[in-house]
Amino acid sequence: MQPIEKYLKKIARGLKKFIKKHSFKHWMMFIFGVGIVLLGIIMLWVSSLEIPDFKSFNENKIQSSTKIYDRTGNILLYDVHQDIKRTVIPYEDMGVNIKNATVAIEDSSFYQHNGIRISSIIRATIWAKLTGKKVQGGSTITQQLIKNTLLNQNRTITRKIKEWILALKLEKIMSKEQILALYLNEAPYGGNIYGVEEASKAFFGKEPIDMTLAESAYLAAIPNAPTHYSPYGKYKKDLDARKNLVLKRMLDLKFITQADYDKAINEKVTFLPAQPMHIAAPHFVFYIKDYLEKKYGPNILDDGGLKVITTLDYNLQMKAEQIALERAKENEKSSNGKNTAIVVIDPKTGQILAMVGSRDYFDKSVDGNFNVATAARQPGSSFKPIVYALAFKDGYTENTNLFDVKTEFNASCGPTGKPLPGHSTTNCYSPSDFDNNFRGPMTLKDALAQSVNIVAVKLLYLVGVDNAIKMAHDLGISTLNDPTRYGLSLVIGGGETTLLDMTSVYSVFANKGVRNPPQGILSVEDSSGNMLEQYTDKSYQVLDPNVTRMISDSLSDNKARTPTFGPNSVLVIPGRDVAVKTGTTNDDKDAWTIGYTPSVAVGVWVGNNDNTPMKRGGSSLAGPIWHDVMSEALKTLPVETFDKPDPIDPSLPPILRGFWQGGKTFTIDAVSGGLATEYTPDNTKKEISITNVHSILYWIDKNNILGPEPVSPQKDPQYPNWEYSVQKWWDSHKTDYKVVTEANVPQSNDNVHTTLSKPSFQINGLDQTSYNKDQLISLSIEPTNQDQIKKVDVYVNNTYLISLKSYPYNVSFTPSQINSIKKENIVRVIGYDVNGNSGETTVPFTVDGY
Repeated sequence: MQPIEKYLKKIARGLKKFIKKHSFKHWMMFIFGVGIVLLGIIMLWVSSLEIPDFKSFNENKIQSSTKIYDRTGNILLYDVHQDIKRTVIPYEDMGVNIKNATVAIEDSSFYQHNGIRISSIIRATIWAKLTGKKVQGGSTITQQLIKNTLLNQNRTITRKIKEWILALKLEKIMSKEQILALYLNEAPYGGNIYGVEEASKAFFGKEPIDMTLAESAYLAAIPNAPTHYSPYGKYKKDLDARKNLVLKRMLDLKFITQADYDKAINEKVTFLPAQPMHIAAPHFVFYIKDYLEKKYGPNILDDGGLKVITTLDYNLQMKAEQIALERAKENEKSSNGKNTAIVVIDPKTGQILAMVGSRDYFDKSVDGNFNVATAARQPGSSFKPIVYALAFKDGYTENTNLFDVKTEFNASCGPTGKPLPGHSTTNCYSPSDFDNNFRGPMTLKDALAQSVNIVAVKLLYLVGVDNAIKMAHDLGISTLNDPTRYGLSLVIGGGETTLLDMTSVYSVFANKGVRNPPQGILSVEDSSGNMLEQYTDKSYQVLDPNVTRMISDSLSDNKARTPTFGPNSVLVIPGRDVAVKTGTTNDDKDAWTIGYTPSVAVGVWVGNNDNTPMKRGGSSLAGPIWHDVMSEALKTLPVETFDKPDPIDPSLPPILRGFWQGGKTFTIDAVSGGLATEYTPDNTKKEISITNVHSILYWIDKNNILGPEPVSPQKDPQYPNWEYSVQKWWDSHKTDYKVVTEANVPQSNDNVHTTLSKPSFQINGLDQTSYNKDQLISLSIEPTNQDQIKKVDVYVNNTYLISLKSYPYNVSFTPSQINSIKKENIVRVIGYDVNGNSGETTVPFTVDGY
């Protein structure tokens, strides 16, 4: 606690005691006396405040440096102030542009005030308290200079008062030029760069005095939030906007003319590549820095002495970086795919275990310092599982069939792709797959596993684009914020998202529908050891577990994806249950592979930052990287398997359960040939559809798929084109299938499986009233109503003893050797005949001693 605060508390306690014991007159005299004393204390405190030593800048920064560690807390990834670059230059060598630009954006009344602005103080304190809104711009350049030299970043009233007083004192002993020079020599410009001398050389390769007006405006824009406004980060557009704001402020203040403004606004400024620095996992570190700066502000990050323990698995990160570099160089030679990005997430916690934003942060040829892992790119077909998840949630099943046939999806165009009168060909939309083949009816499972485009586009229409975007947001996609921009091409990658978001989405599938938002920090402590932040469980359920089981079942079935990828592709991890999906965008500009086990999710992107097309796509380029990283991640993880989906609900409409040849079915007994009855065993039932081939829109209303069949399916705008394509396919393939009509429906019921046909038995050998627990009991089981018995299963209570598959059916047991034995017991015999009938017979018996 500050000394002045201690004195004030003592005075307050004394005042309370005095009021209780004395009269009003004495109370007033006491107040007057306290006021005199308090005024003396304040004056003494004010006079004791000294101007900070600006010469100790580097030492102060090192002492208060924020340090970022891996998840063990033992490996230092980055020291914010390690190897500080700062060169002090005189005021006259700085140039007028950077001085005016800084004053314009940071403190427009710098030359008029005496160190503080009363209006700004009121706005930033009293008004902020009243409105609850944080107000920016309350500190003058003089105050900022004072603040940047104080080690204590605690936001107390005494610290703020001290700042105001020192600013007033500084203005009395230094000229405005000296203060501005000090400020510009200490201003932070990102990383280890401080002062305009180092910044101008690092960014533009020139002295400050030689910078153009536009370059000076850029430089003045950065210190407000150096990480966010870094010219090498992903917020370059924000930096451009702030540079324009600087120029507008300069124009308003008449620091420049309209002609100067117009020239600077239109000037194309080129930044030099970022210089190497002592840093591990640089993309991840700057991702963390950006988070910390936004949450705690640039000052506490710069001078707060934070100790940050991140979620990064250092060993896995180093392996991922090595794989990225080696594989990217191979891709560059073979397919012109120069760059790659990797994200690894623990689905059970959301913790980011590895993040690689490019093949090499310091590789200028690929714009390596740009973090592609957090940049918006088109995801190609890797977006499909989001739409399938919504479909499964709505009631579609893995067995639901859709037709992979050439289809025109724009209702303003005819079924053959010709525009209707008054419409343009450019509006027509008829996607295809990489092989330009059409496969006819496909289950959703096979279509997802093989990444078939037409089925996916149809499915998106059925579930709705707006609904799919909402599902994407629920699963963790942070982009796609303007639904009006997207159409049916969304499902094959028509919208932009980030690798981090997509890997997080797949983590939901891995974690049985539970979402854990991505987190990069385990803990943050300030310089005094106070805990500012700790990892907390932020999980919540977004999908029914069975929906994710269906997704995982489809994406992990190597047999199902073999027609597209082959049986021994890079998507297979021997001995592991792994679900995986690829994606490729138009002209092979982006290649994706994202996959998961219950314990880890790995996402990989391959491409070029400038969108130069590659020669190949998803599994060919991103697949090997994904395989290598996933294999590394699994080395330290237990073997886990995916749960199987629930059985398909037999009450669902036949068309949803996989009967594409017709929406009306009947069920027969495969043994008798008659209609199945309540006595027909499930394993001899066979459901058959009456042949009546149509598109799915004939059988279901997409807005109520579990409701009645549509009365007028042609009212759906997609129906004519879908129906045309399906009928055209059926006309050329009907001879490949058996046509079933109403005449094929049996007129009689199953007569093999009836009440009388169930096997029954007589159990011989239990002729005593009771048995000793160690007594051997021998049974003989005789069929009583038929001799075509296939097997007999014998149980005591619920304990299975044996299966007898040939006559005679004899078995012996000792009660004491059966765990479930008790005083009153039952021998249970279940017999099965060759036709699938089953029957059960039971006999009680008693055992003494229980």
